[in-house]
Amino acid sequence: MASRYWAVSLPVQDSATALWNNLQEQISKHSFDTPLYRFNIPNLRVGTLDSLLALSDDLLKSNSFVEGVSHKIRRQIEDLERVSGVESSSLTVDGVPVDSYLTRFAWDEAKYPVMSTLREIVNGIHSQVSKIEDDLKVRVAEYNNVRSQLNIINRKQSGSLAVRDLSNLVKPDDIVTSEHLVTLLAVVPKYSQKDWLASYETLTNYVVPRSSKKLHEDNEYALYTVTLFGRVADNFRTAAREKGFQVRDFEYSSEAQESRKQELERLVQDQDSMRSSLLQWCYTSYGEVFSSWMHFCAVRVFSESILRYGLPPSFLSCVLAPSTKSEKKVRSILEQLCGSRNSAYWKSEDEVGGMAALGGDIDGYPYVSFTINLV
Repeated sequence: MASRYWAVSLPVQDSATALWNNLQEQISKHSFDTPLYRFNIPNLRVGTLDSLLALSDDLLKSNSFVEGVSHKIRRQIEDLERVSGVESSSLTVDGVPVDSYLTRFAWDEAKYPVMSTLREIVNGIHSQVSKIEDDLKVRVAEYNNVRSQLNIINRKQSGSLAVRDLSNLVKPDDIVTSEHLVTLLAVVPKYSQKDWLASYETLTNYVVPRSSKKLHEDNEYALYTVTLFGRVADNFRTAAREKGFQVRDFEYSSEAQESRKQELERLVQDQDSMRSSLLQWCYTSYGEVFSSWMHFCAVRVFSESILRYGLPPSFLSCVLAPSTKSEKKVRSILEQLCGSRNSAYWKSEDEVGGMAALGGDIDGYPYVSFTINLV
């Protein structure tokens, strides 16, 4: 699948069929590796010259917006597929791959009646895409909020012992609680474990001898219990801190631990459900935006062709996907088929300037041409 196409229109001198046959022949002869397709545009309502000129001023900006939303949804799909570990799906419009939808484009009369003015069609496309973009922002924000909550919990569970949640490391049997005794949890640097074991009983009075037990160890710290009288707990914390040991605040509660476990499970389920829902929404919405974008491109080709070639509408529109090495040759073929009168006029304007801006791309060609980047 090509990722970059040219949307082009050429003025018809005699017959559109003859011009199309000639174009096919020239491309086949001089640039056989360039895919070429008709881009069928119905006869839309032209309106006044003033309305066409005013519309032309807005086309580039509106095209950038619609194209931008299309790419934004596509990038979101790629991110979701990567996180989900699912195989990338080809993007479609109602089941038709997007490149096929472009190369076999057919105007949707039910969605965009040809009796509507060009301005009404453009405004309708802009409004529809704006609503989809707003919906995307809300859905992504909701999904990211759940992801953020999960990341906070995971950081607490996977960080170092100095900061992580300790509830899943401590069992009820590790804690001694009575009227006079308490169990504290000390975070000891790995290189200081011998020092801890040699000194914890003497950091303050009323420490239960041989009460320290190692519960867990990570790359930086080890987690130890120590049992002592409750009335000296503050003194022990102070003395431990002075020797480089951190006594963590911790109160064992089976109810709180179960509540945290349930909250984690709920968030994981919510994240999976929202990710799946968002991905399906993105698949559908991408198809809607892409379809709107191609209709917008059709309006752009039509309006710029009228401004370029005049009335009544008489032009051949097509899409091509030349390789980089073939671009210069294809441009030469298109210019030759455009007619010497048009080519001389545009070259007399130093390739740009005058009405060249209406041709789409910044380069001034004697025919309508602009680029459609699918990615």
